[in-house]
Parts: sequence; structure tokens; C-alpha cells
Amino acid sequence: MKSFFDFDTEETRKSLLSRARNVALSAIQQYEVEWNCIRFIQLSDTVTYKIETDTMGNYLLRIHSERVSKEEILSELVFLNELRKVKDLVVPEGIQSRCGSYILECETEEGYRKPYVTLMRWVEGEHWSSEFTDSHVYNIGAMIGRLHKASASLDTTVDFVRPHWGSASFRQEVAKLERYYSRFLADESWKRYQEAIDKIIHQFDRMQRDARNYGVIHADLHSGNVVFHNELPCPIDFGRCGYGYYLYDLAGALLELNPQHRRLLIQAYESVVELNTNDYVRDLECFFVMVMIENYCHHSSNLKEIPSLIDEQKYALAYINEYINDRSFLFEMIAPVDTELI
Repeated sequence: MKSFFDFDTEETRKSLLSRARNVALSAIQQYEVEWNCIRFIQLSDTVTYKIETDTMGNYLLRIHSERVSKEEILSELVFLNELRKVKDLVVPEGIQSRCGSYILECETEEGYRKPYVTLMRWVEGEHWSSEFTDSHVYNIGAMIGRLHKASASLDTTVDFVRPHWGSASFRQEVAKLERYYSRFLADESWKRYQEAIDKIIHQFDRMQRDARNYGVIHADLHSGNVVFHNELPCPIDFGRCGYGYYLYDLAGALLELNPQHRRLLIQAYESVVELNTNDYVRDLECFFVMVMIENYCHHSSNLKEIPSLIDEQKYALAYINEYINDRSFLFEMIAPVDTELI
């Protein structure tokens, strides 16, 4: 039985998208939704479609990869249901099918595994296309604080199954980067990366974990996963949510901000949840570099991404140099390096 998500070449990618569209058209018939349009969004860890209606709002249909189990998908929906109880926190909502199921297993072409499908209520809002204002940043920080505060009170039972984001998952990501780094890094630059990777793993394994700093997190809080509705930031795409340090989530949000806005976001976060360690900056910088490297791990296999990865290295290596030399950088303007000299 072949994987539904087989798309190693352009030909197999087209084949996957053809299978996926047929699955989407079949799946949407199993919901009480009077739709008028299905729009393809993207192919990533899921194949996603926007389902548009005239009177019922919009929906997000997801076709899941075999890498995610039914138990993991259901646990994501349980987490979202808990977050929906929090005031001023708008998150996606799972929708039941006509038969009362939140997860469908759909028929597809003979010879391929049946994929799981879920339908979510669409979170209305827009991605902010220009630079964030102080107000945007502050509201995002407070939103993350509310998310983590709710997570800390979540009662996760033995049936709650989500991935753990830590040194083991980081090593798996780095193993992928080892195969592809030469596409955008010189050997000397890769040595700097290896130093940073070793330091991250060493520092990570020495962190003290407890209920105050560790729980279920979004795990992918970049700006593309935040939309604004009436000035309120709403987190979307919880497909990567799992167990991890709350600072890991913060680092993902800080990566795209300037130093002044990083301070502001943390200030807003602490208006909701107090950072309970005096050394949080040191740990946050570890997660900052970790998330940055993980992003390159994820994109390194895609040849279309390589030009932008090459352009980013003058900034990435500047942060890596500061990190491996024990110089704090989170609230400083760091000058880009000349990659030709590395």
C-alpha cells in the first residue's frame, strides 16, 4: 500500500493534488455544509482547502499526512476546544460530520492508504502585510500569554497524544539538514552551525522542566500563523502543537521582530504570565537559534527555497556567532556578517 502523501517529484506532486481534490470533494459531502466553492490553499504537512459558503461562514478542510495518527489529530482538537473557553482567545474549531465524527477516513485511489480528513471552522481575519505596530506586538504577546496560561491548566490524560519538541526532535531535524546544508552553506559556515547545534542540545538537556515552564504549546507561532480580526490577533494552524517549553513558543514569535519589539512582546506576555526564571533570556536565546535552525532544516530540501536561504545566512550566521561566543543578542541590533569571509 503506497503512501497517500507521495510527492518526491513534480509528477508525483501533481498526482497527489489530483487525489487530494477528489478526497476533498468526497469528504465535504459528509458534512452539513452548503458550500459553493473549494479553494486549494497549500501542500505542506497537510493538504488544505478553504471551503466557502454563502450563509454559513467559511471552513478549512485538512487532509492529513500518515505521519500523524488519529489519536494525535483528536488530541489537537481537544486542545483547541479547551482554548476556545478562554476569553479573548479565538482559535479554530473542529466540526463534526453527519455521522458525529470529528475525523473521517476517506476512500481514495486503489493502492493508496486512506487519509484522515478534518473540517475546521475558518478563523476570520487577515495576515498583517506591513510592519507590526507597537499595538500589534503587544497584543500578540498578551495572546501568547493567554494561550500558555490556558495550557498550564489543561488536564492531559493518557489518551492525549501529541509530539514532544525537544532535543530528540531537534536531532531528527538536524539529520535532514546534514543532507542538504551544502545547497546554501559553505563548509566553514556549516562548522559554525554544528557548534551552535551542539551547544543547543547541551543547554537544552540541562534545563529544569516543571509545570510552570513546560506544557502543550502551539510550536509554530510565526507571523504566518497569526491573523488579525478587529485588531485582535488569532493563532491559527495548530497542526504542530505538542509538548514543549513555553519559551520555545515565544522564541518562534520573536524571531521576526526587532529588539525593541522583542522587549515589548515579552512585557505583554508577562502582563498575563510571569516568566519564572531569572535566566530566561539565556534560555530564550537558545530557543531563538534552535527555531531558526529548525526553519532551515524544514526548507532545505525544497530547491525553490534555496535562494532565500542563501540571502538569510548573513543574518543567521551573525546570530550563531553571538550565541556560540556567549554574547547576549536578544535585545541588541546585530550586524550581518560577510558570508564570503566565513
